[in-house]
Amino acid sequence: MTAPLTVGDRRRAALERLHGPPASTRTSTAGSARRSPSSPVDTAAPRRWLRTSAKHRITPAEARARLGAARTGRATRTAQLGPPTGTYYAIAAVVGVFVMLGLVMVLSASAVTEANLGHSPYRIFGKQAMWAGLGLVSLVVAARYPYQIWRKLVIPLGVFGVIAMCLPFAPGLGANVNGASSWIRIGGFSLQPSEFLKLAVVVLAADLLARRVDDVVEARRAIVPIALLAGVGAGLCLAQGDLGSAVVLAAIVLSVAWIAGVPIAHLATVTVGGAAIALLFVVSSPRRLARFTAFTNVAEEKDHLAYQIYQGYLSIASGGLTGSGIGGGKGKLGYLPYAQSDFIFAVIADELGLVGTSAVIGGFLLLVAFGIQTALAAPDRFGMLLAGGIATWFGVQAIVNLGGVVGRLPVTGLTLPFFSAGGSSLFVSMTAAGLLLSVARRVVRS
Repeated sequence: MTAPLTVGDRRRAALERLHGPPASTRTSTAGSARRSPSSPVDTAAPRRWLRTSAKHRITPAEARARLGAARTGRATRTAQLGPPTGTYYAIAAVVGVFVMLGLVMVLSASAVTEANLGHSPYRIFGKQAMWAGLGLVSLVVAARYPYQIWRKLVIPLGVFGVIAMCLPFAPGLGANVNGASSWIRIGGFSLQPSEFLKLAVVVLAADLLARRVDDVVEARRAIVPIALLAGVGAGLCLAQGDLGSAVVLAAIVLSVAWIAGVPIAHLATVTVGGAAIALLFVVSSPRRLARFTAFTNVAEEKDHLAYQIYQGYLSIASGGLTGSGIGGGKGKLGYLPYAQSDFIFAVIADELGLVGTSAVIGGFLLLVAFGIQTALAAPDRFGMLLAGGIATWFGVQAIVNLGGVVGRLPVTGLTLPFFSAGGSSLFVSMTAAGLLLSVARRVVRS
């Protein structure tokens, strides 16, 4: 019986399908590749184009441009999306259920607290619903147009991301929340630039490694640029005091690099270096170190640094098998800080019980699995890297958030995608889901 294929085997098969065999085996098959019209990259193509009749002859520059387009997946023909696939509908269903359930849980978690503060019970819910509407428009637009058009926006996206990350330090714009200067407040609205930076970074990383298909093992051409991209993105987040977003950004870049075929040894070196910098960031402040390690000693710190984690424990324990019902939870009545944002999973556990939490965790597993399937079936290298990066983004961010809520990881203030109150997170997550749907439909040429 044939052994089942691992994810690594499927990744290598997808790379060979898109770009041919590895460079080590390409030399021995060069002759047959020139004779085969179905060869992924025909190195003799420019010469053959130049030998065509005078009527159709093109210049050497045009020949090189066509060869470059073939290598990077940029065809000169019009790109159109194919018909929706089963994976497309599955991703859309999971995201739709998540957004609707998230709106219900945000209302349930925030209504009483807002009323006690003298505000409208629907204040936070109204903002979240508005962002969900904007996110739906962005999702539909991203899903309806070929994802390759984002390659034309990589430089503006990168510039926008860096400028946005500097705005929280501007007088009158920035806001400090729990020691993190990672928010912009304009009137009654607030934005978190690191959420938009995640979208910019995943597109930048995918485009960079899609262009350098033959250079992924070269330090100067691929490894150093990828390390710089991860370092700049994570460094900007650390400068704001946002360790959770720094971890997610680094994970996005490293996952895209792994999918692209960058050697594990190089990725391990970058990972160890990044982990060392993050550790220095944590230990540089006694207060930050105490908060970071509070999850290891909840019993003694339950009235101080681990108060939020302990109250989360109580909410989760109160839920039982089926929960207390929507609106019936007690932890959100002022006992559980940030119940509608960072710790909304504890409210879900309280009101929907083990059944509800299992459905939420299972939904994220499905979303990541369908994202990986989309990457493996992508028609070009950029689509494969983009889908893989987005799937990693959703998976890692969910793990960091859930790990903090259940006391197995430090609490970093990271949102749970599609659920936590936070317009920036919801809008950007839905936009990324739209890109994933676009890749799932695949690009056909006409």
